[in-house]
Amino acid sequence: MISVDEALAKVFALVDPTEVEEVPLRNAAGRVLAEDVSAKRDQPPFSASAMDGYAIRREDRVDGKTLTLIGEAAAGSGFDGTVSAGQTVRIFTGAPVPEGADHVVIQEDVSAVGDRITLVNSESDDNGNIRPAGGDFRVGDTISSPSLLSPELVALLASMNIDRVPVRRKPIVAIIATGDELVMPGETPGPDQIIASNNFGLKALCERAGAEVRMLPIARDNVASLTKVLELTEGADVVVTIGGASVGDHDLVGEVAAQMGMERAFYKIAMRPGKPLMAGRLGQSAMLGLPGNPVSSMVCGHLFLLPLLRKMLGLGEAAAPRVSMKLAKDLTPNGPREHYMRATTDGAWVQAFDRQDSSLLSILSKADALIVRPPHDGPVKAGEWVDVVRL
Repeated sequence: MISVDEALAKVFALVDPTEVEEVPLRNAAGRVLAEDVSAKRDQPPFSASAMDGYAIRREDRVDGKTLTLIGEAAAGSGFDGTVSAGQTVRIFTGAPVPEGADHVVIQEDVSAVGDRITLVNSESDDNGNIRPAGGDFRVGDTISSPSLLSPELVALLASMNIDRVPVRRKPIVAIIATGDELVMPGETPGPDQIIASNNFGLKALCERAGAEVRMLPIARDNVASLTKVLELTEGADVVVTIGGASVGDHDLVGEVAAQMGMERAFYKIAMRPGKPLMAGRLGQSAMLGLPGNPVSSMVCGHLFLLPLLRKMLGLGEAAAPRVSMKLAKDLTPNGPREHYMRATTDGAWVQAFDRQDSSLLSILSKADALIVRPPHDGPVKAGEWVDVVRL
C-alpha cells in the first residue's frame, strides 16, 4: 500500500489541463477563466452623479445661496451645456456630471421653486456625491487567470464590455457503477439487490466541480458486461468505476481493464475508508477505480477525483484543503492507516460521529467535514487541534 500523498501525486500525473475554448459570457458562470482578460472601457466612463439632486460648482456650495436651474441630466441622457457660477442642473443618479460642475447637492438639501433653488444644507461627502470616471476600473485593468467565474466576476466582465470568455474545456467524466447486486433508483430490486447510489453522488460531485458527466449503464460482474460498458467510455477524459476493484472472486474491474490495455499506476492505499483504490490510464483516459462502499466512494471522490478535476481545469495540483479546528469530543488512538472520520462542525469546533462504518450514507449526508487522523496517531483529547477537510 502507498500513502495518500503518494497516491495523489500519481493521480495528478495521469492528467493535464484541458484545452482552452471561448464561450459566450452568458454561459461562463462556474467555468474557469483560462487566460487573463482586460477591460475594454473605463467604469464609470464619465464622472457620474451618485445621488439624485443638483449639479453645481463647489464655490456655490453655501447655505442660503440661490441658484438658477438651466437644465436636466438623467442616466443615459446628459446635459450638453456648461454650468457657470450661480447656475445648477437637475441631475439623477448615474447621469454624467455636466461640464463646469464638480459637486452634487442631494435633493433633500434644496428648496426648489420654479427655475430657482436655494441651498438649505451645504454639508456633503468629500467626494461631492460624484463617482469619478474610471473609479471602479480603467481600460487595461485585468482579471487574472485561473479564476473560477463567480456571478460577481461575470457581472464585472460584462461591465468591462467582454462578451466572450476564454475558459478551460469541461473535463468529460464517465461513471460506471458495477455489481450484480445493483439496480437503478425507481426499479424494483430483487431479494438480494440494493439501489445504486454512488454513481449519483459522484455525478453531482463532478458537476459541481465543473465537469461534464456521462453516467453509463451498470456493469455486471462478468467479463462481457464490464468489457462492453468500458468500451462506451471512448472520448471521456476520466473513467470512474465504482466497486469491483478489490480482490474478491467477483471483483473483475482491474482484470478486465488490464485486458483492455490499462496501465496501472497503483492499487491500494493506506487510508480508511478507501483502501481498495485503483488508478491508471486506459487509452487516452485517466482511470480511477473507486471502492464500492458508499462512504468510501464519496470520500475518495473528495480526496482524489476533485483534485484531479481541478488540475484539468487549470487550477493547479493541490490536495483537498485542510483547516485546523478544536476537537469537541475525545478520540481514541488511530490504526496504521490514515483515517478520514465523518464529522460535524460548529464554529471553530469539530466532532466526529460515533458511527464510522463505510456503508452509512445517512451519516455522511449529515457530515460537513472529515477529521484527518495520521497513521498511528495517539489518543486526542477534547480541546486539542486536529486537521479537517471541509465537505
